[in-house]
Amino acid sequence: MLRALFALLFFVSAAVCAQNSAPTISFDSVPDPLKLPKDLYLGEVAGVAVNSKGHIFVFSRGNTSGPAYAASAAQLLEFDRNGKFMREIGHNLYGWSFAHAVRVDQQDNIWVTDKGSDLVVKFDPQGRVAMVVGRKQEASDEETGPVKHPKPPAPPEIGRFRQVTDVAWDPAGNAYISDGYINSRVAKIDSNGRWLKSFGEPGHGPGQFVQPHSIAADAQGNIYVADRGNRRIQVMDGEGRILREIKIDVPFDPRIQPLLGPVPETEKMEAAGANLTQTPGAPWALCITPGPRQVLYAADAYPGRIYKLSLDGKVLGVLGEAGRQLKQFGWIHEIACPSENVLYVAELLNWRVQKLILHP
Repeated sequence: MLRALFALLFFVSAAVCAQNSAPTISFDSVPDPLKLPKDLYLGEVAGVAVNSKGHIFVFSRGNTSGPAYAASAAQLLEFDRNGKFMREIGHNLYGWSFAHAVRVDQQDNIWVTDKGSDLVVKFDPQGRVAMVVGRKQEASDEETGPVKHPKPPAPPEIGRFRQVTDVAWDPAGNAYISDGYINSRVAKIDSNGRWLKSFGEPGHGPGQFVQPHSIAADAQGNIYVADRGNRRIQVMDGEGRILREIKIDVPFDPRIQPLLGPVPETEKMEAAGANLTQTPGAPWALCITPGPRQVLYAADAYPGRIYKLSLDGKVLGVLGEAGRQLKQFGWIHEIACPSENVLYVAELLNWRVQKLILHP
């Protein structure tokens, strides 16, 4: 009991609440950054990543097939550094179901997380499947169907995911997988795919998650989890020990309207223990820039801004707002940050990728 109380007090004392004001960062959005060939279209863009050559990988809910409900919606496309279309990777892949995120590791391997098939798939730089983690439901089983969301959920299993969301790596090459909408935990595997451990569970306390939606790692191997439903970023070491909590609270223009739904009543929702996904500062997407001076970028759905933070949680600047025009955002689902002042953002509601040039 005393140990749990001490851990809670440490967690509270280590929490970082972003300051009440932050400078606005000037930025431009490059028009038409991707040159799509004739008759190729993006759907909801769930993921975007950039490799060491500057090639852009887009994981879109395009090439949709099947019925209106539970259709397959996932397509992985590669563009060169100038936005010219190069190829589709994994056409008709068995693991494609519902695109969620794409990441590129330090060896230029391409990793995707598919929320519908519960799979994490690693492609080598040539686009061939190099590793599969998790398992898709069998099409021949009579119980196969949409995953249920019971409360409390059934216990998680080693090696399996339920609506997986994202992946990141530490300097040793271990992968951390946010397993996301139902299990609400982080899984850790080594570079050979061996399951090492998992940490976290559903809940609102320290080390608990509600929809861990995005994940990133810094150069020291600390893990940043976008605990979206709890409106916070939890920072942990590679063993899952809590280092600090970051909450983003920056004033915004109350006249901004959400693109979907009513203006959230954050205080009432917090008091009721509700899911805080649509509230200001709730992190949908995380990205940490390359070193030596690393910064963290996070995005929310409402008021639809991108936040630039130091790794200890101080907000260094904000940009953008919800909307449908250039320099506005419709549910940023993933951010790629190849440098501190160049960002690529994948948007669900606007079916696009924006390339942003920041002028801080």
